[in-house]
Amino acid sequence: MPDSTTPPAARLADDELPTVDPSTPPWPSRIEPVAGVPLLVRSTPGGPRAEPALYVHGLGGASTNWTDLAGQLAPWLDGEAIDLPGFGRSGPAPDGDYSLGAHARTVANYLHRHRGPVHLIGNSMGGAIAILVAVRRPELVRTLTLISPAVPDLRPRRLAGDPLLPLVALPGVGALALRRLERMGPERRARGMIELCFAEPSLVPEHRVAEAVAEIRYRSGNAWSSDAFVRSLRGLIGSYVAMTPRSMWTRMASITAPTLVIWGDRDRLVNVSLAPRVARTIPDARLLVLPGVGHVAQMERPQTTARAILGLLQDASARRSAG
Repeated sequence: MPDSTTPPAARLADDELPTVDPSTPPWPSRIEPVAGVPLLVRSTPGGPRAEPALYVHGLGGASTNWTDLAGQLAPWLDGEAIDLPGFGRSGPAPDGDYSLGAHARTVANYLHRHRGPVHLIGNSMGGAIAILVAVRRPELVRTLTLISPAVPDLRPRRLAGDPLLPLVALPGVGALALRRLERMGPERRARGMIELCFAEPSLVPEHRVAEAVAEIRYRSGNAWSSDAFVRSLRGLIGSYVAMTPRSMWTRMASITAPTLVIWGDRDRLVNVSLAPRVARTIPDARLLVLPGVGHVAQMERPQTTARAILGLLQDASARRSAG
């Protein structure tokens, strides 16, 4: 079990960053076939010395969740953001497997075939997926950044926010619950998700709200979208109850990559009280808790998030040079 010591604090780099422009459209995309799935990949070209990075979104998210952060880090990271199978503009999983393990295999397969070792950055469910990749395929991960990773709380508690989400996890109920959500319409659903994920929803630019509405409208036209959401949520909750020697907490303790843990202190989806434990459990981790921030720090505070990631990269590089 992790001890109660305070984890090391993240260092924020003081390098000059690009200006955040909330009107920036999603980065250009292409389709890459990965294990039978047409996977959408968005690319943010980096500077001449940029190192490869991969961004992994959370449940119900998409590659567009990383537009601002990827732009902030472009001088240092040649970034790619994927839409997981069944999400965003990617096709469905051909075998219907949307477990965390299946998502992690998709990410690892993509990295192995197309990308090589990267700075791996995941938010929420994407953070849980990144943890599994770092554990199972450490040779593919240069550094690891976890933004409000969806790790098991271990304390029984109701999922925050939308009361329909717990029902979605129950066999036979998920499709009914999602049909109720879909009747709300794309605009209402987008704003409801923003209210759930952001600490200050009123600060989200209308341009980004319109993007969220467009994503929901697109997914509503795909027969597999609801199934992917329900099965991914069930897989996530299944990882919460897997209290065995191979549970996620035990796995985290074997991560070897230098790691950054970022959390908002107003996260309504994954309790911020878990942040110090995650940073203590991973052997080489540092922690940044952001005041007045919710579940998606990369969207709410892209500059501060970028400075913390850049600090991680610089420290890891200095350590390699010294070793």
